Parts: sequence; C-alpha cells; structure tokens
Amino acid sequence: MVQSLQARNVTLRDLIDDFKLELVRNEHFFREWQDNLPEISEAEKAFLDRVKESYFNLIEYPPLLEKTVQITILGPLLFAGGFFLPPFHIRSEKSIEITAEDDGVIVRGQADLIILKDDLWVLTIESKENSFSVEVGLAQLLTYMLAAPDAKSHPSFGLIVAGGSFMFIKLVCRERNQYGRSRIFEIANPGDELYAVLAILKRLGQL
Repeated sequence: MVQSLQARNVTLRDLIDDFKLELVRNEHFFREWQDNLPEISEAEKAFLDRVKESYFNLIEYPPLLEKTVQITILGPLLFAGGFFLPPFHIRSEKSIEITAEDDGVIVRGQADLIILKDDLWVLTIESKENSFSVEVGLAQLLTYMLAAPDAKSHPSFGLIVAGGSFMFIKLVCRERNQYGRSRIFEIANPGDELYAVLAILKRLGQL
C-alpha cells in the first residue's frame, strides 16, 4: 500500500528511514559556505544595514510572519545577490513529489522559492516565521532538495530562513543521500552576520 505524506509533516526520521538520508558532520564535506567567499562592497554593506534596521523595527510589531520575512528580509538579500537578473530566475511555490522506491512512500509539497539557472536548481529556499527555529524547516527543505530533477548529477544547496536566522544546507545524492549544514547566522547577533549570508549566497550563485 502506498503511503502519501505532505512535505510540511515529514520528519528527519522519515527521511532517514525512507530515503536513506544521513547527516555528515565532517567539516570538509560542506566547504562552499566557508571558502572563496566574494567581497561585499561598501554599497552592499549599507544596503544590508538597512535590512537589519528593518528587522529590528519589525520585531517590535509581532508577529513577524512567513510572508513578511520573505518580503522584507529574504527578498532584499536575493536582490542584492543578483538573483532576480539573468542568468537566474525564481519559481515560487513549486509543486514537488518524491517516492521512496523500497517502501512505497510518496511525499508531496510546494517549495517556497527555487532559484534556477535555465533548468538547473541553484538554490532551494524554505522560509518560516520568526517564532520558529531553523530546525523546524530542515526536513521540509531536504525533502524539496531530494526532489530536484538534477539532484543525482551534482551537489545541491538550500537555505532555511526563520525570521532573522539563516542556515545553509548541502545535499549530495548517491547510494546514500548525505547532507551537511552550515553554522546558524543571526541578524540579531553582534557584528555583521548578514554580510556573511550575502557572501555565501553570491558564492553559491557562482557555483
């Protein structure tokens, strides 16, 4: 009997058991978020400072819901990264479906945002409201990444945005599906972690 699940209800345990997913904690597995990052210009820094001030203003008027996060935080980051311009384009709420061959499990859902270059999935993005942690969106994002049509031909990358928190994911699909995680970046942390987020986005766009 085929079991059908909605992506929003899938857990990491489901992906481990049904789709042979495993976490790789070796720091060499996911170097793309750390190595060869492009410089952020002074103009870009000034722009990101305004995004940061917008965030602090918004959290004083809760709740900071998912759509607001997409418009006020994620949208400006993608704009600054050049992802609204050729050779990239964006698909929102794209329907996906994956099937576990051994267990007859089908997972369906809608990815929040996918950045594409032609038909290549450059980056899959899952956003959540401010009251959620990035961990809440992890299984959902990995489900969408597993559904990428080119997932078996090269590594794929994803981003979880939960309010002012960001985490990047790398997925490699082989006999076992392996993923790695970046550190979690926070707008509210002292320093300029938003600069690092934009630098990583630009780096993944270069790849």
